Amino acid sequence: MDYQYTDELKARLKRMEGQVRGVLRLMEEGKSCKDVVSQLSAVRGAADKAIAQIVAENLQLCIMEEQASGGDTDKLVKEAIELLVKSR
Repeated sequence: MDYQYTDELKARLKRMEGQVRGVLRLMEEGKSCKDVVSQLSAVRGAADKAIAQIVAENLQLCIMEEQASGGDTDKLVKEAIELLVKSR
């Protein structure tokens, strides 16, 4: 199955890309550790949200397909949880 990523998700990643450029700029300007870490934390939070969105949307599609074929969805849910845990 080819997954179709939403424009919203792509926009979120582009914002993250801008945040990372901002962190690099802070570093190049010799800004404080506190400022750099604060911005990196924001990037990490945005990445966590993107990961959760991707897993949730993919899980929803996979469950619908599995149910349509009469399969067991428990395995899919366990795999999604493992994926989320590994991402942290």
